[in-house]
Amino acid sequence: MTAPTSATDVNQPTLTPAAPTGRRLSLPVLLLLIAGALALTSIVRIITGADGITNVSQMSTALQLAVPIGLAGLGGLWAERAGVVNIGLEGMMIFGTWFGAWAGFQWGPWTGILVGLAGGAIGGLLHAIVTVTFNVNHIVSGVAINILALGITRYLAPLAFEGHQGGSAKQSPPVESLGHFTVPGLSDWLRDLNAKGWFFVSDLAGLLGGLVTNVSWLTLIAVALIPGTWYVLWRTPFGLRLRSCGENPIAAESLGVNVYKYKYIAVIISGALAGLGGVFLSIVANPFYLEGQTSGRGYIGLAAMIFGNWMPGGLAIGAGLFGYTDSLNLRGGSENVHALLLLGALLLLIGAIWLAVRKKYVHAMITLIVGAGVFAWYAGTNEVPNQVVSATPYVITLLVLALSAQRLRMPKADGLPYRKGQGK
Repeated sequence: MTAPTSATDVNQPTLTPAAPTGRRLSLPVLLLLIAGALALTSIVRIITGADGITNVSQMSTALQLAVPIGLAGLGGLWAERAGVVNIGLEGMMIFGTWFGAWAGFQWGPWTGILVGLAGGAIGGLLHAIVTVTFNVNHIVSGVAINILALGITRYLAPLAFEGHQGGSAKQSPPVESLGHFTVPGLSDWLRDLNAKGWFFVSDLAGLLGGLVTNVSWLTLIAVALIPGTWYVLWRTPFGLRLRSCGENPIAAESLGVNVYKYKYIAVIISGALAGLGGVFLSIVANPFYLEGQTSGRGYIGLAAMIFGNWMPGGLAIGAGLFGYTDSLNLRGGSENVHALLLLGALLLLIGAIWLAVRKKYVHAMITLIVGAGVFAWYAGTNEVPNQVVSATPYVITLLVLALSAQRLRMPKADGLPYRKGQGK
């Protein structure tokens, strides 16, 4: 995004901001790439016989695991588009898990959602006060929020949950289910089509079937927040002003934008979204709060945001990727991860060819050698250790960040100190 260049750009209420420019994939090209990846996965499934990598149950689980990561990443996007680095997403998720379960087991799951949102928003407000008003280093503040959230919830849990049926010092009583929905007819048809094992068609049916089978209402809300965020930030005057604070706050202030206000709004929304991700963990993924249940998802959400180049669509793809690899722990993990070694080797081969075409011969050779090593691992074994299965989501996180680092473009003023009136 480029900072506004005139007062009209910022203050005119009828203005519709342009979408960010730069090297972006068009929708047809993006769909073509997704189709190519699915076709390659289908080939691997047929060769290895690992039908679980694209079945409906696998995809449904992947969607459930992707939601809290995506919500945390979406929270990070709001904050960083306004120029505030939010390492405190993990702590805000922890607030969401605790407050959501605490209110949920007493007054119902929908009340739990609202209170969990408020809990995450409080964490965002604290981060905003420290970073925006007092200009403390954003990383230091985020780490402090994470530690504070862990300490507060650990202190409150015994006071709030002990003495209630099913509650303990580390676990809340169970929360009533929000309920799930399945699209009748379509879900069964896609499941039957997926079971036929046809090339590409069955794999596509598995992917789509996971989106319409046993879906939580909170999942539907989370998915809707992706295009909603894009519209608000890139198609409204409010979004333009907010993004201008993350690109060039001095220029934004000179054009009449209240930079402090927009940063506060962005970070509070950021905390609320991360809190909603925590609520999902303690009400939908598990019907209770459990100490440590975020398991670093706030950090993975931050990685998904970076992988997505600070854009909602890319963030959603990153969250889906991490959710999918995480789901391998639950469904046929060793067999499926072993099959994905072949997929990784093929992707590295394609990457080496692409680098060679671009005349980056050294990088191409390194990629080819790594790909050969991965293929040798696949060919020389029948399964992978359980420790590798458990580590797969985190390894994928590091790999995609390393491979996508060259195309990343963060907001120009992200994390930089700002004082009101400093441009005068």
